[in-house]
Amino acid sequence: MRWLAKFIYFKVLGWKVVGNVNMSKDTVKKAVLIAVPHTSWHDFYIGVLLRKVVGVKSNFIGKKELFIGPFGWYLKAIGGAPIDRGSSQNKVEAIAKLFDQQEEFRLALAPEGTRKKVEKWRTGFYYIAKAAKVPIIMFTLDFENKQNKISEPFYPTDNLEADFAFMKRFFEGVKGKIPEYS
Repeated sequence: MRWLAKFIYFKVLGWKVVGNVNMSKDTVKKAVLIAVPHTSWHDFYIGVLLRKVVGVKSNFIGKKELFIGPFGWYLKAIGGAPIDRGSSQNKVEAIAKLFDQQEEFRLALAPEGTRKKVEKWRTGFYYIAKAAKVPIIMFTLDFENKQNKISEPFYPTDNLEADFAFMKRFFEGVKGKIPEYS
């Protein structure tokens, strides 16, 4: 199926991959992958195609309501895991424990937490990476230039402000599918 994903991604859609084009897959088996900007449902299939194109196994989480019926089966089959956003459990710690349970685990998240325009990123992805002691690998969803730019692995420090400034610089000027939400 990789050949089909490459055909669709490169030839049909006209996208390209730049930067760390294999997401350090041979050296980094566990990471938090962050995709920005998350402005549309189209981001999902671009991400699914990207992981096939670069040959990286990755996982994602979603609200449990999405994992119902045939669509839920499909989401689980491609690496999705349902989470209960209403429970009182510490979600950061629960998600960080998933890294201990797997030999290879890359969790893809959108720091905005929604497809709408936001002024501030959520911090959960950052604390998950810190708790799991894994790097963050950033990739763009740049619909204007039809490219996914991928960063080298970045290990969060104890300076959230500086780390967020560093990460946000990586995404400067990138426009999502719905530019006004970028």
